[in-house]
This record gives sequence, C-alpha cells and structure tokens, in this order.
Amino acid sequence: MKLSKTEEQLMQYLWNFEKAFMKDFLEAYPEPKPATTTIATLLKRMIGKGFVGYNQMGNSRQYFPLVNKTDYFSKHVNGLIKNFFNNSAAQFASFFTSETNLTKKELEDLRAIIDNEIKKK
Repeated sequence: MKLSKTEEQLMQYLWNFEKAFMKDFLEAYPEPKPATTTIATLLKRMIGKGFVGYNQMGNSRQYFPLVNKTDYFSKHVNGLIKNFFNNSAAQFASFFTSETNLTKKELEDLRAIIDNEIKKK
C-alpha cells in the first residue's frame, strides 16, 4: 500500500512526534491549517491502510506510526529503482549524480559513503 501526498505529509508529522493527539497535528501544520475533519479523515484512511494505530484515552485518541520511516522510504526507493531504472542501482546512481545539482563536496561525501559500505562487505 502507498500513502497519498497529503497522507505522507501527515505521516511525516507523526514520525517526528512518535505519538500524537489531534491537537498536536493541528499545531504542527502551517497556516492555513486544515480542518480537524480533514486530518481525521486522513488518519482514518491511514489506519485502514495499516500505517497508523491509536490508543483510546477517554474521548481522545493518541496516534502512533505502525510503519518505520526508514522502511517506508527504502521500499519506495527500491520500487523507483525497479520501475524506472530497470532494477539497476548503477543506472539510478548515474541519473542521481548527473541530473541533480550536487556540489563537488556532496559527490565526495557520497563516494566516502559508498567506499565505507564496500569496506563493510
């Protein structure tokens, strides 16, 4: 399952909070803030998709993520590599490094990360 763009935005807040009440979401959004009913609808859909859980506390619900941010992001990057780059991480890396405006320093940092991963294997 995948989250919509608005659901992903709400999920970002939840990952940052770890646990949140409706008031926490409302405070986190910039102006113009969405209606409470809009956030409630998004949360209901996300619960149905298995991304969010909650604990009932009196009349309030405390929401928490059921999906780890790193796992969610990793799944989408792997899907992107599979669907757009013929399942080739090298093609993805080539596109990423040539089509983005990375500085020399950022490219050197990437090389250091890759060299470090090579040493681990």
